[in-house]
Amino acid sequence: MNSYTAVIQQDSGTWIGWIAEIPGVNCQEDTREALIDSLRETLREAIELNREDAVNAAQGAFEKTVVNL
Repeated sequence: MNSYTAVIQQDSGTWIGWIAEIPGVNCQEDTREALIDSLRETLREAIELNREDAVNAAQGAFEKTVVNL
């Protein structure tokens, strides 16, 4: 399981946050718990879309492999 850094803060009663490692993954919710859930789901969707885009961009024969940090 991968870990990501959620940067969160409360701003005028609303919770806002983003994932530091993945540009564009940001959310806004009324509660901290809802924000964490939204960030998790948005991150999951962004990774899947990026994966699909990468595979669709490949031309000709290609290989997929897992790279762990």
